[in-house]
Amino acid sequence: MKNRWIALYVENQVGVLAKVSGLFSGKSYNLQSLTVGTTEDESVSRMTICVTSDDITFEQIKKQLNSMVEVIKVIDLTNVPIHMKEILFAKVLHCSVEDKAEVFQIATTFKVDVADIGEDSVLLECKLTERRNNELIALLKRRFRTIEVVRGGAVAIESISTSCR
Repeated sequence: MKNRWIALYVENQVGVLAKVSGLFSGKSYNLQSLTVGTTEDESVSRMTICVTSDDITFEQIKKQLNSMVEVIKVIDLTNVPIHMKEILFAKVLHCSVEDKAEVFQIATTFKVDVADIGEDSVLLECKLTERRNNELIALLKRRFRTIEVVRGGAVAIESISTSCR
């Protein structure tokens, strides 16, 4: 069992997301992440899907997705050089002045944006890889009493050079 990545081009219509996610839930596939947005063609959406599965199950998933009428194209990104980022917001609450200074240092080190500042809190906006976001969360949990995390799924695109992930 390992994480597998799929880029899925679908018709941008009502109900397509429900059908795709229904395929995963109906077959009890372990869906890790699903993001969707329109492409340069407003009639087409691209989904980036991460699923944890074995080789045989993954092949079944791809075949089932390919058989859906609304699916235009399925691309297996698992072993392809890609650029991938995940959006994350991390709110550090109940900060002292010293805590805020440390949050700013962490933001600089991780190259993330300070999106908002309150009297006793700081909001970070992160566009990092899943691994770097995990590292940031772990550090914030160790250093501060109260944090709140909101995470979006990853988006990925095939590399045009050899650099990846």
